[in-house]
Amino acid sequence: MKYHLAQANIARFNASLDSPIMKEFVDFLEPVNKFAEESNGFVWRLKDDAGRSASYIESPFKDEMMAVNISVWKDLDSFKAFVYGTVHSYFLKNKKKWFDIKGPSQFVMWWLPVNELPSLQMAKNKLEELELNGDTASAFSMKQLFNAQGEVI
Repeated sequence: MKYHLAQANIARFNASLDSPIMKEFVDFLEPVNKFAEESNGFVWRLKDDAGRSASYIESPFKDEMMAVNISVWKDLDSFKAFVYGTVHSYFLKNKKKWFDIKGPSQFVMWWLPVNELPSLQMAKNKLEELELNGDTASAFSMKQLFNAQGEVI
């Protein structure tokens, strides 16, 4: 069976999306998402009904200020190339401007059979699994990577 890499991250906004504090982030949401979609190895990303960023989707978390981002990539290398080797890295380095980064796990990856798509509930479950068990082949972070066969890499 072939697999793709799914990733989910959650974060609590420091302010509502219409706040001046969030302007830079909001201004670049669509361009960065478009760049992701055009990146080598990109498969899919969660969007709202209007095709906008998942930041506009009602959060499955109790806090309505929680933003959810879910995407699927052909492999770990293509995901890492986008996250660390493009304009996205600026937003990762400066995330404290827009997000409250305290709290439980905010980022998780897992392998998903090709042609399956992750749901919000699946992402929430994977984040909880990582928080409870630490990095495992089923749910892991950048601290300990696993290949699709469940082996540490």
